[in-house]
Amino acid sequence: MAVYKRSYRPYSGETTPVWSRFLVLYRFSRRNLFRSKVQTVFFVICLFFPLLCLLGIYANSHLNAITFLSRSTGPFLDVNGRFFSIYLDVQAAFAFLLTAFIGPGLVSPDLANGALTLYLCRPLSRTEYVLGKISVLFITLSWMTWVPGLVLFFVQASISGWQWMWDNLWIAGAIVLGSLVWIAVLSLAALALSAWVRWRIVAGALLLGLFFFGAGFGRAINAVLRTQQGYLIDLSQLVSIIWHDLFRDAGEPPLSVSEAWIALLAFTSFCLYLLMRKIRANEVVR
Repeated sequence: MAVYKRSYRPYSGETTPVWSRFLVLYRFSRRNLFRSKVQTVFFVICLFFPLLCLLGIYANSHLNAITFLSRSTGPFLDVNGRFFSIYLDVQAAFAFLLTAFIGPGLVSPDLANGALTLYLCRPLSRTEYVLGKISVLFITLSWMTWVPGLVLFFVQASISGWQWMWDNLWIAGAIVLGSLVWIAVLSLAALALSAWVRWRIVAGALLLGLFFFGAGFGRAINAVLRTQQGYLIDLSQLVSIIWHDLFRDAGEPPLSVSEAWIALLAFTSFCLYLLMRKIRANEVVR
């Protein structure tokens, strides 16, 4: 417009708070997430097992209402740490498959189309950009891991009494912490691969290979060198060791819990480093 008209007026309305600006990225990324009918259907399927567990807990306390179980003298299902450990194992597998679908497409389109400059020229830092993208996976995977797990826990507490809840409150903490560990590993690995590999299909295949080939290569190292240190590159085994400790499962793990925590912290830190290396407002092409 011509300068002499002086008709330009800057925006004077209400602005988004600084602390919540990264949620703008989450809102628009979530909108694109469920445009695919396949991903929407798969997400709904991921909620079937928690529903089955809920029906099992209800039936466990209402055996007299079920004719074919009326002769039982006690509960057919032990709702304890082992029960919730199995629940988390199943949901973790679904979370891994869902991440392989949606994770590689979060960052790679922005890098491939040169959109990072448009993001970062606004009042949005690199950290807020990463938080906005990782919140898509964090919130989505939470709805299928620890959120239904806590619902199952409190349903069982309402049936068994508050004394059961206080005696088993550590199970709720294990559900939340175990789920957050798995979500952090999946989210950072998916975003790092999405940033460095700009082809969505290839990034998804690499995410699958990171876990499956890592497990196979780790077992090969154990067999050849007759050691247990090969599990340090097996991400699934490292998370399983932490889960067994959180849910107080019996058995001797192949590695100590402290070694598993250190290995996972090193892996997530490396993924975060790779991610921040790519999230820049400009790019040098050689």
